[in-house]
Amino acid sequence: MTIVALATVVLVVGLGMFGFNPFGLGGAGAGGPGDGATSGPGARSPGTPTRAPLVVPVPGHEVYGYVPYWEMDGRIVDHLAATDLTTVALFSVTHHSDGDMASDLNGFKRITGDVGRAMIASAHDRGTRVELVYSSFGEDKNRGFYRNDDAQTRWIEVLVEFAAEHGFDGINVDVELLPADLVPAYGVWVGRLREALRERIPDGQVSVATQANQRGAAMAAAAVLAGADRIFLMGYDYHWPGSQPGASSPIERFDGDERDLVWSLDRYASLGVPVERTILGLPLYGITWPVSGPGLGAPSLGRGDTWVPRRNLAVFEDEAFAPVYDPTESVEFYAVPQDGADPVEGPFSAVYFDSPRSLGPKLQLANERGLAGAGFWAIGYERGLPGYTELIASFRAGELE
Repeated sequence: MTIVALATVVLVVGLGMFGFNPFGLGGAGAGGPGDGATSGPGARSPGTPTRAPLVVPVPGHEVYGYVPYWEMDGRIVDHLAATDLTTVALFSVTHHSDGDMASDLNGFKRITGDVGRAMIASAHDRGTRVELVYSSFGEDKNRGFYRNDDAQTRWIEVLVEFAAEHGFDGINVDVELLPADLVPAYGVWVGRLREALRERIPDGQVSVATQANQRGAAMAAAAVLAGADRIFLMGYDYHWPGSQPGASSPIERFDGDERDLVWSLDRYASLGVPVERTILGLPLYGITWPVSGPGLGAPSLGRGDTWVPRRNLAVFEDEAFAPVYDPTESVEFYAVPQDGADPVEGPFSAVYFDSPRSLGPKLQLANERGLAGAGFWAIGYERGLPGYTELIASFRAGELE
């Protein structure tokens, strides 16, 4: 424990050496709902060299796939069996304020139900790892938990026993909107969890999901110092329903903001997060906004909404559907007049989403950086559509073109 605590102190001191203040983040950047990407420093000019390491490790081809409880239906087991994943992460369980399991929530019920058990058994039959996702969202909840030693100890006991009892191979920690001053406490807790898990499941792994912003990079660095086996960099929500339109997961930005996938990978690398432990998380969803015009980058007229491909299969079946690929952000785009609107004057609905065509360059970025692999939020969103499963299989085999 003393070693882990010392490591987190070193982390906080080290962050300042990189010109990074984890306790004065201001507007946060890409990462999660409401975590806006509107206050960054000056933009990186197109073509500016990135700070990738001079010696890049041989890339891994792990594929980490989250399955949220709302996708856990009677067809998900077969879909997972057809998707070449190395790790399936079942989302999610959480705790009450005292550290006991919140067994009244849908995530717990689905994971412990027939479909949850079937997913675990089927994955193990084909040699796929399964991790249990622990999620905790919100500053108030996280502040209360990471200042309560008794609750933290209790939750480790409950979570590890639950993982062992249900046959999981590891635990994924997805903590979002953590107050910045509690990043060291978070790192200490991740180390305690890993130690307890290894005592109960000798080959068990602890992974963490951290956001693509500055605070996420600090959390990733803290988790690495605590011994986390994998860091899932959530490379999405650079644009979100409350922002102006654009790709959720841009390689570059057409709006001039510097924060994109390359920026996040550079930020993580500058804080010492090893590429051989990093998974680049990518979205299998899009976002739709009401916009003033049909063109790429037209300003929004209001808040957007998440757009899931499998819930919009009729769009793909329409013969007139012809999305435009934007190579700058690497995203698919299309716009149509809203119901009853003038086809010229609008207003319009614009959709920015990721397809196999747009995900390919992002998976290549994982290869170029020598990352452990890539992952997706969320498996199930792409059901019923061609290309996604084949793309994942190509990346897994190291044959991505």
